[in-house]
Amino acid sequence: MEDAGRYDVVVVGAGSAGLSAALMLGRARRRVLVLDGGEPRNAPSSGVHYFFTRDGTPPDELLRIGREQLKPYSGVEVRRARATGAAGSDGDFRVSLEDGSTVGTRKILLATGVHDELPERSGFRELWGRGIFHCPYCHGWEVRDRPLAVLNSGEDAAEQAAMIHNWSRDLILLTDGPAALEDGAREKLGVLGIPIIETPISRVEGDGASGILHRIVFEDGTQIPREALFYRPPQRQRSDLAEALGCESDTTGPLPTVVKNDPVTRETTVPGVHVAGDAGTMLQGAIMAAASGASAAAFINHSLVAQEE
Repeated sequence: MEDAGRYDVVVVGAGSAGLSAALMLGRARRRVLVLDGGEPRNAPSSGVHYFFTRDGTPPDELLRIGREQLKPYSGVEVRRARATGAAGSDGDFRVSLEDGSTVGTRKILLATGVHDELPERSGFRELWGRGIFHCPYCHGWEVRDRPLAVLNSGEDAAEQAAMIHNWSRDLILLTDGPAALEDGAREKLGVLGIPIIETPISRVEGDGASGILHRIVFEDGTQIPREALFYRPPQRQRSDLAEALGCESDTTGPLPTVVKNDPVTRETTVPGVHVAGDAGTMLQGAIMAAASGASAAAFINHSLVAQEE
């Protein structure tokens, strides 16, 4: 007999990936617990972009709509709680919550996202997501043709600058110190008319209330006026649940560490544990996270059906 106190799926994370997965599973008449651990990564942003039918919607409004659309599905419960641990095996997992309680579940979906590790320099945290951006597809249109800068000292610096150049010709590459650019990078940037400044950065200045960037100040006292800065910070997994469960991770070059998973089923290296959203891919964006959540949910349901035969 099925344990009435056990869920079919515990979804850890209530962002685009987690809520999308819950919607699919709810429609499949599954008993689902969604654990909402708090503010999403894109909370500082003024809007979620290139999300079909929702372009420009504020992040909190997008998630409000997502939660509202789960209400008709009686099997789905959204709980404001943080998961602190997990153990078990396919069909019989236990998830520990911060209040000391535990819940049982047959499957786990990790939609826990990643954490951006911003520089400890004045202005970065205050302007993050509003004047300093991670993704040009998310924010490039809003700052098109304005004075922009790219902060990147890696081998792919010229490649990133060339991409941003399509949004604005008034562009400068900042390397925050001497840079070891890839062969031919300086020539490529010269052809595009993109200057390079290798002076270390002291701080960024702007209007903290509105999030508008005004200038970048260097350690030698010089400064340049800029209205937006594109920067890809180092990232780490927002949760250690994948590691606690024994899931393998994958890091390739400068790319963020992701939880290794099958690109079709989204199942990790631990049977019964799936991953969706930024935690499991370098292709980050709300609509892609939502799509991966739906994909993971469909395969989780198929797996549950097979186990019930």
